[in-house]
Amino acid sequence: MTLFRASGILLHPTSFPGRFGIGELGPEAYQFIDFLTASGQQYWQVLPLGPTGFGNSPYMCYSAVAGNPLLISLELLRNEGFLAEEDLARAPEFPGDRVDYEKVIAFKMPLLQQACENFKVRASDIQKTKFAGFCESKAYWLDDYCLYMALKEANQGASWYEWDPALVKRDPSTLDHWGRRLNTEIVFHKFLQFIFFQQWSALKQYANERGIQIIGDIPIYVAHDSADVWANPDAFCLDEETYRPSLMAGVPPDYFSATGQLWGNPVYNWEHLQQTDFRWWIHRFEAMLDYVDLIRIDHFRGFESFWAVEPDPEVPPEEWTAEKGEWVEAPGKEFFEMLREKLGKLPILAEDLGVITPEVEELRDYFEFPGMKILQFAFGSDPGNPFLPFNFPRNCLVYTGTHDNDTTVGWFESREDWEREAILRYIGHISPDGIHWDLIRLALSSVANLAIIPVQDLLGLGTWARMNFPGKPEGNWEWRYWGGNLSPELAERLRSLTYTFGRAPQPKGQPHT
Repeated sequence: MTLFRASGILLHPTSFPGRFGIGELGPEAYQFIDFLTASGQQYWQVLPLGPTGFGNSPYMCYSAVAGNPLLISLELLRNEGFLAEEDLARAPEFPGDRVDYEKVIAFKMPLLQQACENFKVRASDIQKTKFAGFCESKAYWLDDYCLYMALKEANQGASWYEWDPALVKRDPSTLDHWGRRLNTEIVFHKFLQFIFFQQWSALKQYANERGIQIIGDIPIYVAHDSADVWANPDAFCLDEETYRPSLMAGVPPDYFSATGQLWGNPVYNWEHLQQTDFRWWIHRFEAMLDYVDLIRIDHFRGFESFWAVEPDPEVPPEEWTAEKGEWVEAPGKEFFEMLREKLGKLPILAEDLGVITPEVEELRDYFEFPGMKILQFAFGSDPGNPFLPFNFPRNCLVYTGTHDNDTTVGWFESREDWEREAILRYIGHISPDGIHWDLIRLALSSVANLAIIPVQDLLGLGTWARMNFPGKPEGNWEWRYWGGNLSPELAERLRSLTYTFGRAPQPKGQPHT
């Protein structure tokens, strides 16, 4: 696909302000869409929206397609009559600038259970019909996910491969028994997904009606402890006895890590997937396109070849590294051809960062997937650096930084003197507005068709506002902005630059450049 010239903002919904400890799909989300409109933006990029597990990473979810119940707006549930104002009034004091996930879960989940019970009693016939229709249309993933979540709770949170062997191996009679036994819990999880997608769909419609498209995110791998792997074990490389990964995903040693990165996810059994015409993957994309407009594929290079590491049984798991692995070719071209045959136009963006080979570039370019450029990577080498704006192709996305990077202010403050000098030679000088506005201006003025700016950079925040520290297991994904941060003055400032550099929405009937 070829992008038109535009710009947008990177912000995960958990970062919205609000009184319930975490961003929700309620009033503050709609206010954010209004800010995008007022500032002339045309894209909103989010991280994966799934239900998170230990560590709260949206890249390690219990489902590749389900929504995160913690994002459900309590205020919207109150407006529908499924919660009362006094329920909301019991909210404890939450930190305003970060998410305390344990505290949020302890407060919010009982209220969601209460809303579910009230729905059973108070829902109108129309609402009940919509719920039944949702459960039927999404059954291809919803049934397995809700049974998985109910079983996980019944097993005190244990991973599925530690359950009773009959459940691990999905014995039909055992599944039927537990499905009937846990019916109440299963209905609760179906209710959560129904409400999540109802609220998200309304927010997406509000955005689309105002010319805002939503960029979603597909992590190439899914968590081992997930409904996806439990329900589709043949699609993954698992040990036949223990159901633990027989091959793990990661990346080999490089400049940044002497031992590489071992992510722990099972790699795909691409041979099996190919024999099934990639059915699992196609269902995943179809489900994603139900609630986003474009999809960014995280770790795109894994569709050309992936780093596979065989666990060493003689070494404790905590000492495993990614050093002893190998590159294995993946049938990326065959998959994307099949996907294009099923879906037609592929609204896909490729995260092509890291060590990218000519073969990966060939796969990306064959399907005309726009790649990514990060300005924070631009200034540490020679003029051939592909992240320098004068080396950009037009059909790409440029970011000041991503969720895995430091904020621009924090990044600049941590640079060595020689790199700061290189940056200053390129931009001329640091303006009184600060280095973050200098890089925002550089991104917007570049030839890249799409420029995406993290909210933290719009606000000029330091390292404390960083969303993720790769390799750090805890303390990530917590940052939130305060209500009032996205002011009319900030919107006007961004709008002025957006118009200056030809990224503003075009009048109706006028073609995009």
